[in-house]
Formats: sequence, structure tokens, C-alpha cells
Amino acid sequence: MKIILGRLNKFVAGVAAKAKVRKGTLTALGIFFVLQLYFVRELLAAELLFALAFGVLLIIGGTAYALGAIGERGLDLAEAGIRVLARSARRGYGLVDELSRKSFRHARSESAQ
Repeated sequence: MKIILGRLNKFVAGVAAKAKVRKGTLTALGIFFVLQLYFVRELLAAELLFALAFGVLLIIGGTAYALGAIGERGLDLAEAGIRVLARSARRGYGLVDELSRKSFRHARSESAQ
């Protein structure tokens, strides 16, 4: 950067010496050049801030999407688990019902006769 500024300084000094350009014109060109550098820096800074903001929004949105997908998967797994549990409970209820109808005493025991 210093090399470019040094060359630019030599060029401006040469133009001023050869053409006898007014100081006002050179001042205006200098101000214009400095303002252009300033605006470019500001635009780059603004672009970086926007990129940072969109990155944060991307992370928030991605997190929300991932949590939603995990929640859906969890509901699917919970539904499958509840179906297995319901099937097992029905079988257990049927077994308990069957056991409750049978007598616990043998047919040839004393209390049954």
C-alpha cells in the first residue's frame, strides 16, 4: 500500500510541476480520492456487518429447523413406543383376565370338594 501511495505522490507532484495545475484542482482531486477510499471502507464494513447479521439469522433458523425435525422424529418414535406399550398392555390384560377366571385350587383338592 505504501508503494502505491508513494508512486501516486510522485505522479501528482510531477503533474503539478509540469502543468502548473492550480492548487484548488489538486486539493479537490485529493479530497475526492480520500473520500472514495473512505466510502469503500465504509461499504466493506457495512457488507461485513450484513454478512454477520445474515450468518446469525442462518444459525438461528438452522437451529429452529433442526429442533423441529428432532421433535417430529421424537413424536414418531413416541408413537411407535406407545403402540408397542399398548399391544403389551392388551396382552397383559388378557392374561390377567384369563388367570382371574381360572381357579387357583386343583379340582381334586379338599377345599374344592
